[in-house]
Amino acid sequence: MLKIEVFKENENIQTRSIPSKDGKPPRTIYEQTAYAYLGGKFPVEMKLSLDEGQPAYVAGNYTVHSSSFTVNGYGSLELKRFGMLIEPLEAPKL
Repeated sequence: MLKIEVFKENENIQTRSIPSKDGKPPRTIYEQTAYAYLGGKFPVEMKLSLDEGQPAYVAGNYTVHSSSFTVNGYGSLELKRFGMLIEPLEAPKL
């Protein structure tokens, strides 16, 4: 299982703008920093894409939600290019 961690200092959303090009309107990208544990000594910094208006993920441990995968035209499993969701590994503590 892939573990993704969001630290307290990364509970914010970063935005960046892509200027208009070839008659297409400009776009705003919403991202949040997280860390993926890929089996090495240290986790690897990554960006989580967020939808406009989607709240930032709170600090904690997550894994990739099953809806984020698809089977491609060749019958192989792959991660969707857009719309990846993560879910908590454990229930939040109250």
